[in-house]
Amino acid sequence: MSALANHAFAKMNGIGNEIVVVDLRDSDLRGSKAAVTPEEARAVASPAGVPYDQLMVLQPPRLSGTEAFIRIYNNDGSEAGACGNGMRCVVRRLFERTGQTAVTFETRAGLLNCWQGPAPDLYTVDMGAPKFGWQDIPLAEEFRDTRYIELQVGPIDAPVLHSPSVVSMGNPHAIFWVEDVNAYDLERFGPLLENHPIFPERANITLAHIVDRDHITIRTWERGVGLTKACGSAACATAVAAARLKRANRSVEVTLPGGKLAIEWREHDDHVLMTGTADFEYEGRFDPALFASVA
Repeated sequence: MSALANHAFAKMNGIGNEIVVVDLRDSDLRGSKAAVTPEEARAVASPAGVPYDQLMVLQPPRLSGTEAFIRIYNNDGSEAGACGNGMRCVVRRLFERTGQTAVTFETRAGLLNCWQGPAPDLYTVDMGAPKFGWQDIPLAEEFRDTRYIELQVGPIDAPVLHSPSVVSMGNPHAIFWVEDVNAYDLERFGPLLENHPIFPERANITLAHIVDRDHITIRTWERGVGLTKACGSAACATAVAAARLKRANRSVEVTLPGGKLAIEWREHDDHVLMTGTADFEYEGRFDPALFASVA
């Protein structure tokens, strides 16, 4: 029997990023039986389930001082190392239930510290330090300078998109700098670029326009998800990449189709802080029939 069958969930969103939060910390099941499989994650995302961009599964903590080990699933069943919008949803849920104002989680990308933001409806996630090395992102071949890499869409002499910045925020990101993020068919180019051979673990693909040194606008094709209203790690990656190019300040507002995020690339430790809202939609329980055909 699936650990998710008849289990409670919360449907939430982080500025339009559709999130489902499941707390398995008190489950009677332990170890591998309590783990969610890719097949189960896809079953939840099916039209008969609770369609989502990311599924945030809280499991018992593995490290002292952490609240939970969180596994993050994309709606295609693949796992992500980080999801800033999803983390804010988890944090809101936890803070409202416990009265806490600061907490540390463990994810595949490492430890994430989260705390109450500057207003009651804002939550801050420390996304950690970005990685720029080609092997860390990772890329399939060496690029000494990842502020720009040789990658383009379209004819060599007249590319539609070219020379993206690449960075890891716990997952791979490629940022193409454009004058108008809505002027490109991202639904067409996104899948091609996500699965380009240069990205052995696939990549999140972002179109970014620098409005001024304090404001950036983006649209993102999210790895394992598709066209999304919001991708928090993409907002972080874009802010960092823009600062590396000295085209923006280290604290910026990033506008996404679903809303706005405040991003700060902190100087003293290189950590990236993301602050934004998290909206609760409804609670429910998973229909066991969703998992009837899941081995």
